[in-house]
Amino acid sequence: MKMNIDSAEARLLANALYEIRVLLSPYIGSEVDALMEVRLAAHLAYALHNEALAITEGGSFDMGAALRKVSAIDNILHVNEAARLVTEWAK
Repeated sequence: MKMNIDSAEARLLANALYEIRVLLSPYIGSEVDALMEVRLAAHLAYALHNEALAITEGGSFDMGAALRKVSAIDNILHVNEAARLVTEWAK
């Protein structure tokens, strides 16, 4: 189901994602000693932070490229979570 989000709402969500990326930056990497959920969240935020910045600046981004960045997380963390998310988000 598609929802209409106005630009102020999109900017708020994008700013929140960017702040989450900053907070979770110590958990980026393939050999970090932390819960997998925290590592996955850190990599998701990192994968999409440039897209979040584009939205906060009133721009747009390439959805396909963003989803490819998310897909790459599975190879870094040796999990299958990103593929599941990409499948959901690409609907």
